[in-house]
Amino acid sequence: MKNVLLVLMLVFGASVFGQNKNAKAVIAVDGVCMMCKDRIEKASIKTKGVKSAVWNLDTKELRVIYNEEKTTLAAINASVAAVGHDTEQIKATEKAYQSVHPCCKYRDQDVQKEHTMDN
Repeated sequence: MKNVLLVLMLVFGASVFGQNKNAKAVIAVDGVCMMCKDRIEKASIKTKGVKSAVWNLDTKELRVIYNEEKTTLAAINASVAAVGHDTEQIKATEKAYQSVHPCCKYRDQDVQKEHTMDN
């Protein structure tokens, strides 16, 4: 019985200590402009446990530092999708996508071309 209890304590202890308070991740997020950048980063930062969020317009990558004890990558993806931006894991609902500024309609080929010409 003592052996079973010891094994359970070791497994539980390893899972608690295995969580990273400064985990880093890169999430692909669609967007086309600096307004998108602002919206994506704000949505990420508002997710409890996210310490840093920087979205790169050129690479379409969101780099986050977060506490795994307080949040998950799924929660961060959901926060970004909720403000209208598709991620590699979650596609924004049509309602959320329609809420973004007309300049930010990244699914629209004409909007993408306009932003490409601006750069």
